[in-house]
Formats: sequence, structure tokens, C-alpha cells
Amino acid sequence: MQEEKDNNQGFDNNKPKKNNKNIFFVYAAILLGIVLLQFIPFRPSVQEIGWESLNEMISKGYVKKIDVINRDFAEIYIAEEYFEQAKQICKITNELNPKGPQFKYVISSPDGFDKKMIVAQKDLPEEDKIYTKNVKRKDIWGEAFSWIIPILLLVFLWIFMFRKVGGGGSNIFSMGKSRAKLFEGSKIKITFDNVAGLKEAKQEIVEIVDFLKNPEKYTKLGGKIPKGVLLVGPPGTGKTLLAKAVAGEAEVPFFSMSGSDFVEMFVGVGASRVRDLFAQAKAKAPCIIFIDEIDAIGRSRSKKASFSSNDERENTLNQLLTEMDGFDTNTGVILLAATNRADILDVALLRAGRFDRQIMLELPDLKEREEIFKVHTTGLKISPDLNLNLLSKQTPGFSGADIANVCNEAALIAARKEKETIGHDDFHDAIDKVIGGLEKKSKVIKPDEKRRIAFHESGHATVSWMLEHAQPLIKVTIVPRGKSLGAAWYLPEERQLSTKEQFYDEMCAALGGRAAEEIMLGNVSSGALNDLERVTKQAYSMIVYFGMSDELPNISYYDSSGQEYTFAKPYSEKTAEIIDKEVQEIINRQYNRAKTIIIQNKDKFEQLAQRLFEKEVIFTDDVENILGKREFSADAQEVIDGVKKFREIENGKKENQEKPKF
Repeated sequence: MQEEKDNNQGFDNNKPKKNNKNIFFVYAAILLGIVLLQFIPFRPSVQEIGWESLNEMISKGYVKKIDVINRDFAEIYIAEEYFEQAKQICKITNELNPKGPQFKYVISSPDGFDKKMIVAQKDLPEEDKIYTKNVKRKDIWGEAFSWIIPILLLVFLWIFMFRKVGGGGSNIFSMGKSRAKLFEGSKIKITFDNVAGLKEAKQEIVEIVDFLKNPEKYTKLGGKIPKGVLLVGPPGTGKTLLAKAVAGEAEVPFFSMSGSDFVEMFVGVGASRVRDLFAQAKAKAPCIIFIDEIDAIGRSRSKKASFSSNDERENTLNQLLTEMDGFDTNTGVILLAATNRADILDVALLRAGRFDRQIMLELPDLKEREEIFKVHTTGLKISPDLNLNLLSKQTPGFSGADIANVCNEAALIAARKEKETIGHDDFHDAIDKVIGGLEKKSKVIKPDEKRRIAFHESGHATVSWMLEHAQPLIKVTIVPRGKSLGAAWYLPEERQLSTKEQFYDEMCAALGGRAAEEIMLGNVSSGALNDLERVTKQAYSMIVYFGMSDELPNISYYDSSGQEYTFAKPYSEKTAEIIDKEVQEIINRQYNRAKTIIIQNKDKFEQLAQRLFEKEVIFTDDVENILGKREFSADAQEVIDGVKKFREIENGKKENQEKPKF
């Protein structure tokens, strides 16, 4: 499935954007100005002096008047004819204000100031003595700012918080409004031609498009348009892209939003957004509403109130149920939704009349993968001899997003090698990187550990080669990649069903690594963790889910709804003991079988391990030269032959290196 490179691909975004200035800077500037106003004096500034200077000017008769303001400070008025003498005493050069006051003295103690004044004027005649005048003065601006600033600060924080919660809208009460993005039908450029694969899914959904284009064709026969279509599938299969293609084909307004956009910290916001979304949609009808990841609000409601974790989410879901099939009809409004967790959705949401159709999007098959490769290699400079059919056969189980990632990684690898075109070897390296992770050739591994890894991976290769139903081997490496110290690449058969014999062969091949360690080294290591995890899950699935048990045949404890067995297992403790015992017997039986295969082919196994230790990477033809010819299917053989053609690219440089001692 072709995946868009960004969320807006296919939409015409040439519409001029609004120039939204950040009003918070304006708020900050206003607050800063208010604060600074407190420090701006509203009276002419005066020189502050100490008692020594004031005492000298009083004793010499320069002082004309002293006003004590609020018993905090004294304003000193100097006779105009003594300005120059006062400036010399205070050691200042600035011009004095003729209107006064000319100086200021801060009073620490009112009583002490009065005593100092008496002492300073004891030698002056009575007519020259100065008597201070107490003046009460109110700072109107200061008192106003003292209660205005906290109020303005609270208002600013309130506006800021509501704008953040409301999604940045200009209205502080807009958080109950829908966040859906509206795209007009003519602006959507994606059509079904841009969607590779999904032939059956497109056939299912084309009727919706036809109804939106030609409603009379169905209404004259009494037919009704489906109210909801649910797209279900694994991640990366193109659910969102298909929804965009529907809107592009229908050429109707398209409301797009995610399920998480309804969720908010305030009660009632989610339900309000649902109401607003459908109100906008009804005004634009006929139109399409697309909700991506609907499981964010459509999760099944708890049957026990005490276990209800989020009442707000349930209120949002209830409102959605009402809008989809409530008392009022939504004529011409189609709801498209996408999820990869359909098993956890509420049953009321999935019933007929709400989501009338559920379209399953599965991982692409061989032909669809080739179509997807064609789409994603359109803009790449690929080599003329690149075989896209071969690449599609090498990528079973890949989704459209995985294939897009492979194409991009191949382009980056080719650019790193300074190549003019992208070749098959670049795609081969990209597939290895996507599957196994980044190759770590510089990682230092001790010789003993490297020898153990060679035995382990050779064990996988040998056992799988000798088993009929094991997957075809493509490549074995002991070069660290990702978290693994070694890996074996297989070509899984694309089948819909698996038999008991196929399960047994796959489990035996997975246990071949640990069996080889025990036979050749006498002990086992922790390197088989992934193998043991996979084998254990397969064994439990055979018994608990698929009814392939000898003791409990034809019984399955699998719950497809995912709701019944949340808190307790659906079987008794005695049955659990039987299951555990049989799982252990199956694993032990396949482990002993793997050991038997390695012992019977020990000489060839050692040759294979020796070659793997020396070359670090071996391919199918190396295994075939040692273990003998094996029959493969036509598709698998074509992939093996294609890999042979390019194997020299990967290990050619290693041929001239000194071979380590085994």
C-alpha cells in the first residue's frame, strides 16, 4: 500500500495562510510596561544626601524649609542665593531645581530626626531656626498598581491557559469547537490511481463514491447511503491514504481529524467537539468525515463502573453513537474511520446502522507488492536491469509503509556509495537493514564467542535444510546486526493455513541453534532467547488456540472479541497443568529431533560452520555445495537465483582478508 510521505500529501495547500501574530508578546509587553511604570518617578528627581551634609547646611543657615513626608523622608529646600555653597558641601555638579525641593534626606527614626534637628540649631538665633512641617502625601499610582497588576496577571494567565487548551483559537471559549481540518473536494489530488494494490477494498468503497456523485441512482430505488465505513488493517497498509482517495474521487468536502483530538482534560469537551463536528458536516452535506485511530475514543465501555478509567472518553463515545444513529438523521454525511485495533472497539459502535461496512485491509500479496514497488520507485533513479518482481518476492509480509522505507533506504545506500543509479544490491542491503537493523562490522567479538555464533547459525541452517516444511534459506551471517550477533534469512511461504507438521518443522529449525551449541561445545548460551520465545509461543498457540493437542484435542480457548477473559483464564488449574506439560513435551521432542539431525550430518555441519566462520556471510549456494541439493518452489528458486547473481557485491571484499583461525 502506498503511504503518503507527510500528512498533507495529496491536498492542495496553496491557499494563503493567515498571518497570525503571537499576541502573547503583546501581553508580555503590556505587563512589562506596567511594572516599569512603578519605577518611573512622577516628580523631578532630587539628590539624596546624608546627615553630615544636611547638618552643615543647617548650621550655616542655607536651609530655607524642611518638609517631612509621611515621616519617611525629608525634603530640603535651600535658599536660592546659597545654591553654589550647597553644591560644594554636597559635592555635586548638577544644577539644582529652583522650585525645589533641592535635596532629600531619608529618615530612619522620626524621634531621632527631631533630636538631631534640635542639636543642629542650638547655636542659631531664634528667628533663623527651622521648624519641620509634617506632610501626608498619598502615592495614588503606586497604590493603584499594587492591586491592578495582580488582577492583570491573573487575567493574562487565564487567557493564556484557555488559548492553550482551546487549541490556539482566537476565542478563549473555542476549546469545545471541532479541530477537524476541512479540505474542499476539488483541492484533494489523491485518487484511486495513487493507491497501489487493495483491489477488493477499492471495489467495496467505490460504491460510496458513486452514491456521493450520483445519489439519484440509489434513492430512486429506495436505497440508503451507508452511514459509516470502518477501515481495519495492520499498521502501514494504507487506511488513511484510501480515505483520502475516497474524498478525492468523490470531490466533496472532507473533514479530517484524529481520535485523540476529541480527548481533553476538561469534562464535556470531547462530546462538544463531536456535536460541533457533525453540525459543520451537516452544513456542508454531502460530505465525508474521517476519524483516524478511532479506537482512542471508541474503546469498549467497561461493564463495571468501578473499573471505568475515563468517564470523559465514554461521554465522547456516547455522543458519537448518538450523532451516528440518533433521533436526527444525518443526510449525506458519511463517517469513515480507521483503526488497527477493531477487537477493542465498543460493540454498539460496530453494529449495523452505524458502521454498516467494515473493510479489511490486509498485508499486500506478491502482485500487490510489485505494484507498490512501481509506485515508490517512480521518482527514483533505478538501474535499468532492476527486477521489481524479484524484490516483491524477497519481501513477504511487508506492508506498504515497509516497502516505502526499503525504497528510501536503498536510495540512501546508493548515495552513500556515490552511485549514479540504485541497483539490486542496494535494495538487498536495504531489505536486510529493515529486517535486521544496522550492520555493526566494527563491533568487537571474542574468537570464542564468534565460534559459538558460527555453530549456532550453522545449526539453524543445517536443520532447516534437512526438513521438508522449513522455510527456504537465503542467507546466513555472523556479522552483528541490530541487537543480534548473528542471523539467518529465510523466505517464508505465503500461506493462509499451517498444518501440525509445518509447525513442528519450524520449531525444530528454530531450536537447531541451541542444539548445535550443546553438541559441539557441551553447553548452551543465552543467544537462543529469541528462538526460545518464538518456539514457546508457537507451542502454546498449537494447544490453546488451534486445538492441535493430544490431551486436549479440538478445543480452543481463543477469544476473538478480546473481552471475555480479561481477569481470569478460561480453563481450570488442572487444564493449565496439562497445557504446560504438553508444551514442554512438544518443545523437548523437537529439540531432540534437531540434535539428531545435526549428529547425523555432523561432518557437513562442521564444514558449513568453518566456511561461515571464515566468510562471515554465506548464501544458499554455499549451503547447497556442502549439504547437497534441495528442491524449492519456483518462486523461491527465482529469489535464490537472483540473490546468487549479486552475492559477490556483499562478500567480495572479504575474500582477500586474512582468514581467522577456527
